[in-house]
Amino acid sequence: MKSKIRDILKTTARLPVDVATLADDADLYNAGLTSFGTVELMMALEETFEVEFPDRMMNRRNFASVAAIENAIQSILSERV
Repeated sequence: MKSKIRDILKTTARLPVDVATLADDADLYNAGLTSFGTVELMMALEETFEVEFPDRMMNRRNFASVAAIENAIQSILSERV
């Protein structure tokens, strides 16, 4: 899942750094992720993983790192069961 998230970050987040150089827990906002980039990222994640981020998950914390994004998506997927 992390590799897919990184691929999406590369194409949508418009980060000024190479996503491959960032640790899973690296702060994406410190790496250059903007509010607009977050929206683009969220829409691409929803499409790729066939999920919808609920309003309660629309916060900076859930998009702050590759690990946080993975946890958020896994949380959404686990609620389906």
